[in-house]
Amino acid sequence: MGETARYLYAITRRLPSSALSGTTGLGRARLDVVEHQGLAAVVSDVDLDEYGEEPLRENFEQLEWLEEVARTHDAVIQAVTALGATAPLRIATICLDDEGVRQRLDEWGTALEQVLANVEGRLEWSVKVFAPPAEREPTGVAAGGGLGGAEYLRRKRAATQARSDAESVAAQVGDEIHDALSAMSVASRRLHPQDPRLTGHAGTMLLNGAYLIDADDGHLVDSRVRDLAEAHPSVEITCAGPWPPYSFAMLEQ
Repeated sequence: MGETARYLYAITRRLPSSALSGTTGLGRARLDVVEHQGLAAVVSDVDLDEYGEEPLRENFEQLEWLEEVARTHDAVIQAVTALGATAPLRIATICLDDEGVRQRLDEWGTALEQVLANVEGRLEWSVKVFAPPAEREPTGVAAGGGLGGAEYLRRKRAATQARSDAESVAAQVGDEIHDALSAMSVASRRLHPQDPRLTGHAGTMLLNGAYLIDADDGHLVDSRVRDLAEAHPSVEITCAGPWPPYSFAMLEQ
């Protein structure tokens, strides 16, 4: 390894390095803990030939490289989260040395304390709601074949109105499910709908919700989602978690 820097995964409160002895960082590097002002940054060494500014710019274009880094980054955060309140950091948060890490902790101090207090004893669940794919217009309407001009326009308007009505109803279902889950959460967020190529669902994503829930109430999530699925059979609901509270603990870096 050439010249190295410190890669930051997450911030927590006091944490002995030995607590993470079963987990390794990028390139199977040993994880270290840099403590400062009551906060603990989980870090490991990385090679600047791979993680320097210019190499990073190129590596971010390499999907295989990015997937491996993301997988390791998340595994470390999962391990830290299991030990206490954790503020995950964005991929490729890097300081030149431990003194640089301490300066970052000074810079983020107040925000970190607020984040850690907010997620203490809480985890995140993700719930997505999908409407079924829109039905294709009847051939006669779509192509206008065999219809007079006035009749074609009438059917076209009717099809457009029916599609608009169905979308409005579906959006309302998404809102109702979000409201119901928010009611049992400490905090909730609606995230941007994801690309169907990522989700594998052909239908419209009506809700991409993140819910911060007390860990002691986590056992209630699945049953609540099942109830909502039974109440709204026209949509598909998926639920995942728990995992570190990425949506509620990320710092503005």
